Amino acid sequence: MKIAVLGAGAIGAYVGAALHRGGADVHLIARGEHLQAIRAHGVRVNSPRGDFVARPHATDDPKEIGPVDYVFLGLKAHSYPTSGSLISPLLGERTAVVAGQNGIPWWYFHKLTGPYEGRRIEAVDPDGATSEVLPPERAIGCVVYPATVIEAPGVIRHLEGTRFSIGEPGGGVSDRCTALSEAMIAGGLKCPVEPNLRDDIWIKLMGNVAFNPISALTRATMVDICRHPPTRRLVTHLMEETLDIAARVGSTPDISIEKRLRGAEGVGHHKTSMLQDLEAGKQLELDAIVTAVVEMADISGADAPHLRAVHAATDLLARGGTAAPDNGATREPVPA
Repeated sequence: MKIAVLGAGAIGAYVGAALHRGGADVHLIARGEHLQAIRAHGVRVNSPRGDFVARPHATDDPKEIGPVDYVFLGLKAHSYPTSGSLISPLLGERTAVVAGQNGIPWWYFHKLTGPYEGRRIEAVDPDGATSEVLPPERAIGCVVYPATVIEAPGVIRHLEGTRFSIGEPGGGVSDRCTALSEAMIAGGLKCPVEPNLRDDIWIKLMGNVAFNPISALTRATMVDICRHPPTRRLVTHLMEETLDIAARVGSTPDISIEKRLRGAEGVGHHKTSMLQDLEAGKQLELDAIVTAVVEMADISGADAPHLRAVHAATDLLARGGTAAPDNGATREPVPA
């Protein structure tokens, strides 16, 4: 099995190292000092589950790799529409694309039986630009649960979690999902194939859509947000509205809001990915995590007043610039 990881950052390098350890033919696409370190020393994973080093092939040129069986996307979702030149050399006739992204995927309404089947979500597929680069029929959905950070070039700190839930947009359990699941499990990861992955998407999104924008607006960690009664109530309202939207488009994730809050509080003083991007002067991952959900509220007729208000404030923050470091860095893209 030949697998390319496009965007071998914290999650991508972790996945690639695990797959390589499990025996897959893995090729990492990275850049800069991170790439140089991987070429020289491999990927070092420091983890409470045991440290290890993997030495997959690494490059900054996908043409060196050629067509593969699977492309794992470690890029932020807002970079998908402009990634065609990087992805096209990796695509063969049957190549599957596994998007390890936060938020609503561009393929969401692909093969979803019901009134919205085939509908395009402009926030994540503007004028069809993402679908042109990544045809939905190639997509395997993926919900990423692990938390990882780049500790140093070529060094990944695995904090917690090993689960990558995957599934077909059309539902069911396909041969290509089963084969990928087996490869991930061989590398020491959990990789259930979910017949209805959209429910998993909404379970994770319940946290992302609430904690990410609030943390960016307040600079607070997840536990701070949970323990401050007014923001805890706001999170509850956001989760209630998100579950309402999910139900309107056909998903009924089986999790309580209180359980989701307890889980977030248990993470402790963790900065969300959106707050980390804000502090680093990077582009906020707003479109997939919040804007797409507001668009789905419009599509389905949901009011979602709290969600719309938080989105408006965070969108203004994103448009007006970020909390750039004192060196004047400008903005450019550990799950919550």
